[in-house]
Order: sequence, then C-alpha cells, then structure tokens
Amino acid sequence: MSAPTIDFQTIFPDEVITDAKVRDIELPGGAGVMALLTLDNGKDHTRPNTFGPQTLIRLDAVLQGLQERAAKGEIAAVAITGKPFILAAGADLSGVAKVTDKAQARAIADLGHIAFSRLTDMGVPTFSFINGLALGGGVEVNLYCTYRTASTGIPAFALPECFLGLIPGWGGTWLVPNLIGIERAVKLVIENPLSMNKMLKGREVYDIGLADAVFEPADFLAQSILWAAKVLTGEITVERTPVDRDEASWAAAIKKARDFADLKTGGYAPAPYRAIDLMEKARTCSREDGFEGETVALEDLMMSEELRAGLYAFDLVQKRAKRPAGAPEKSLARKITKVGIVGAGLMASQLVLLFVRRLKVPVVMTDLDQERVDKGVGYVHAELDKLVKKGRLTPDKANRFKALVTGSTSKAGFADADFVIEAVFEEMGVKKQVWKEVEEVVTPECVLATNTSSLSITDMAADLKHPERVVGFHFFNPVAVMPLLEIIKGERTDDAALATAFAAGKGLGKTTILVNDSPSFIVNRLLGRFMSDMVRIVDQGTPVDVADKGFAGVAPMPPFVLLGMVGPAVAFHNGETLGKAFPDRFYISENFRRIAIEHKMPGYYVLSPSGEMVPNPEVVKLMELPEQPTVLTTEQVRETVLAGLAQEARIMLDEGVVVAAQDLDLAMITGAGFQFWNGGLTPLLDRSGIAEKVTGQRFLPRGVASLPE
Repeated sequence: MSAPTIDFQTIFPDEVITDAKVRDIELPGGAGVMALLTLDNGKDHTRPNTFGPQTLIRLDAVLQGLQERAAKGEIAAVAITGKPFILAAGADLSGVAKVTDKAQARAIADLGHIAFSRLTDMGVPTFSFINGLALGGGVEVNLYCTYRTASTGIPAFALPECFLGLIPGWGGTWLVPNLIGIERAVKLVIENPLSMNKMLKGREVYDIGLADAVFEPADFLAQSILWAAKVLTGEITVERTPVDRDEASWAAAIKKARDFADLKTGGYAPAPYRAIDLMEKARTCSREDGFEGETVALEDLMMSEELRAGLYAFDLVQKRAKRPAGAPEKSLARKITKVGIVGAGLMASQLVLLFVRRLKVPVVMTDLDQERVDKGVGYVHAELDKLVKKGRLTPDKANRFKALVTGSTSKAGFADADFVIEAVFEEMGVKKQVWKEVEEVVTPECVLATNTSSLSITDMAADLKHPERVVGFHFFNPVAVMPLLEIIKGERTDDAALATAFAAGKGLGKTTILVNDSPSFIVNRLLGRFMSDMVRIVDQGTPVDVADKGFAGVAPMPPFVLLGMVGPAVAFHNGETLGKAFPDRFYISENFRRIAIEHKMPGYYVLSPSGEMVPNPEVVKLMELPEQPTVLTTEQVRETVLAGLAQEARIMLDEGVVVAAQDLDLAMITGAGFQFWNGGLTPLLDRSGIAEKVTGQRFLPRGVASLPE
C-alpha cells in the first residue's frame, strides 16, 4: 500500500496537528533502549489529540524512522502513549466534514492503515501505554502494538464510529475480533455505540481483553515502562485466551449483532451493517483484505447523508451547547452562594446532590414533615458514600459535601439564599402556594427556579410581587446522567434572573437551551406529540409491537418501552396538558387513561418467562378498539409519526419557542437520546422528504446536516 498523494494541507488548512515526540529510555534489567513516542498537540486537556491527515503523515514519517533504527539494532522496543490524561480522541472530525469526494475518503483511510501498520511491522516489540481518553482512532492505534497497558484512570475508551455514521475504519473491524473474539468485538463496535454511545473505563479495557496489564494513574507510565522491560527480558510472559474461530459461534455472534442493529436503527443506518459485514469476514480474511474492506466502506460512508447528520450533531454538542443561543450577557448573572430546594423527594434529593458536588455551596432542602426531610438528607449522604466506595470521591471531600447539606420543615433557611428551586408535585396550585411562601422569606434578588416539566412559567409567577425573578429550570431524569437543562423564560422574566440561571446551569455541567414559555417546552412537547400519535395509532387498531417497530432508529428505545420507563401516569399527564393546550393536534386517549390512571398499569409490556418484552395481556384486555380497526404497517407508522413531528417542530419554530432548528435537535439529542446519525430530528425530517411534504420547506439549508448540493 502506497501513501496517498492528495494535498491535505490545502483541503484541511485549520487542522490542529498532533506531534509524535520521541525520547529514548534505557530500560532496567538490561532490556535495552525503548523509543517512547508521545502524542501531543501542544494544547491543554480541553483540546484532545486528534488524527488529521497531516498528523498521520507526520506520524508515519516518525514511525518509518523508528523502523530504520530498529533494523540497525539501535532500539529494542517502541512504545506509544499520549500527553497527560489523553491518548487521542480519534479522527479529526472537523476535517472529515470537509471531504468532498471518495478519492479523499480513500486517502484518509489509507493514511491511517499505513501509519498504524508500522507499529505491527516495526521489527521489534511495540507497546501502547493507554494513559487516558482513547476514542476511535485513538483506540485503533493501540491495537497494532504487540502489547498494551491501561490506566485505571481512563475516563472513556470506545469505538463510537457507528454512533456517528461511520465504522472503525483504521483497522478496528478486523483487529478487534481477531484480538478479543467476535462476541466482545460486537459489544465494543456495535452494541456500545448504539446504546447511547456507552464507553469503557480503565479496568474494563483490561477486562475486555484489550490490555495485558493495568496500573494506577499516579505512576502509570513508570509502571508500564518497568512492565515492558520485564516482558522484553522474559521475566513476564503475556498469556492471552485464544480467539474462538468456530464458524457456528462466529455466525451466532454476527446474527446477534444484526438483530441488535435492527432493534436500534430499524435498518435505516448503514454504518453498523457495514461494520458487521466486515467483522463477519474477519474470521477468515487476511489483514490486507480486511483493511481494503474498511477503506471501501469509508469511501461510501464519508459521502453519506447519515454521516453528515452525525457530524452536525457532534458539532451541536461540542460547540452550540457551550454557547447557548439567545442567552443574556454573562455579566448580568448574580453570584450564587447558597441554594434552597423545596421538596425532599427523589428528584429534589438528586438536585441537592448535583448542586453540592458541582457548585460546592450550602444547600438547604425543605419538606412538609421531618420524616421526609430526614429521608431526603439521608439519600444524599448515602449517594456520597457510594461515590467514596467507587473511588470517585475521597472520604474527606464526601464529609465536606455532607456538611453543606441541611434540611428543615421551615423555609426560614432560604432567607440568605441566592437561588431557590422547587421540585414539588406537578400541579399549578401547589407550585403557586410554594412560591407565595418562599417569596415571604427570600430577598427581592433571589432567583426562583421551577423544575416543572410542562406548566406555564408566566402563570406560575403571575401572583408574585416579583414575577421577573421566576425562571424555568427543567432537568431530565436521572439528573446526574441526562445532560440537558431547559431554561424557560416567562413573559416577565428579566435578564438578571435568566443570566443567573444560565450561569448556574453551566456550573452544574449541563447543556443549557433557552426556551420561551410554552406548554411542555421542547423535549416533552415533541415527545408528547409523537406519543400522542403513537397512542392514537394503537387505539385505532395497530398492535403495540408493530407500532414500536415503526419508530425504530429515531428514539433510543421503542416508544411504548420508553413510556413504561418514564411512567405511564407521568406520560399521560404531560399528554393531557398538551391535549388541552392544542386539542386539534394532541390526542387524549381514553384507553391510555384507563391503563395509566384508573388501573395504574406499569406499562404496555411485561417480561415473558424467557426474559423477552411482550405486550402486557392485562393492558390488551383494557383496550377498547373500533369494530373495524385500522392496522398500519411499520413504514406507515413511521411516516405518520414523523409527519406529526415535522408539523409540531415547524409550529414551535414559527411560535419562537426556540431560536432555531438547531436548538430542537440539540434538545432531542441531549434530553431524549435521539440518534446522532439522524442529526437529532430535523435533518432526518429533511433527508426523508417529510419536512417539505408536510411543511413545504426544509428545516436546514442543504449542506448544514447533509451533503452539499
């Protein structure tokens, strides 16, 4: 394979180049000299190393030089690691977005294969010391080495390509199954990325078989070098479990992978299927043929609409999320030195834990009786203790956090609070009463934030002396995990309250989006619309499991499965709120009312004795269907529900609920887990033609989340 001749400097002039810095280390025990190569782009930890074309060309030149030294007997081994905390975050995705034809895509694929292959063909043993973050190509480069060590401090290790619309195309689909077996390879290449981009931690890298030794981060490099020396002298023998190449076992794992991809994507995402095909062939094909298969796949996928949507989604999460559109000037934000939380239930307790850990300020929580207060404070203390056991907090820090948490049945403790948030029952009268009581205690400058999921901020603040300091502060459950925080501006909310809310959201580590006051805001309104349409379709006669299959590949799980997880009663109340606000578009189902409210059923599905999710027979009995049911196909379900979402999204933009379509997509990605390779929502509606069919126009110009014209 020869190096490509494309002028990448012209195509990617803004590439941040990662250098490969080499230093010789005299190994102990007479093991000889090791050339240690450190990847470093010269930036701090906020800008990870990446592999762009010019980086790969430089890396190839450095490794070629080391091959020559190895041939001369000057070095006994080569090792590769990264700058502190980071090995590499994979390909330079900003550069991938600039690829305009298949020749450029092939050249990028070839560059990775050529450069990384030198580690395998070095002529002396090679080692990778995985010291921190390793994603995509940052994982693949290690696979070419003879031996690997991993730090227990690795925060994220993954092959996320299928999540974006790509494949692990620098050796991953051939090397991973041939190193750790097809079952584990399917987990790493297919299941994890399609499960909300799940990532491994340091010890898990060792457990899955991609590291031969694992060391603590404090002296990771020193321990890795010492270990490598002992391997070279024969003091340590590395033993690995042989890969099972039984044809039937391999085929069973491949079938499992296809079934999983069907479940998660409905067959609408090409990338996972290309990866599965390549891993299927990896059992018998040569390395050269495996790499050529990856290159061909990358040629196609880099020029696919799904990848462009995935890159758009990545850009939203990496950039737009950090600069919320429409947010007031940061200078208007008031300092938060103490927080009050009304409520001591599960949601309120999660909020206490988040505020204490992130803002590190005193937090006082209140509830109606001492038993509830004690239970809430106890929950926070127990969660802090769990973090200590997991090694994520020191006992001293946990004790300091515990000291910041107090509870009371009185709201008098809010007198010196700068920010009070309520997390009480979702009923307007209850919330108005809470704010009336709080306003009697707090200062006029204290910001009052409500965690309501659907109620009007304007109405909630209407009876207060200072309605301008009330703001929506809507978290998603579980609070610690879900990134999104919707910040809602009521009609009278002032810029100081809004700026303080955005500053608090940033301090809490959340993705914040400005929303103008409207029923159910962004995520719950769009989820409410598609669930409304789904329930209507089922009420008209389409079986639940057929309806669910029609929406595969849009949400992270089938809608009626999701409904069971969020709680049918919660979902019904959200739908009821929207049905009253927009009766022409949102359907209130009497079947659903009986199931969720009257009979309090846990969901439309139950687990069968074999562990499969099957329609709940008790729910089926409660369903009243028309005498002449309308049974839709999965494709008809998909088109109907997407058409409803297109209509609702256009109305929300026309109403000014958010600044732009990008905010709808960012919200659905970070708040509802909508797929990256769809671009969230609006690129999917554009790509499928449904946007223009329903609304007469695209949501985004061509080239923004799609291939340019």
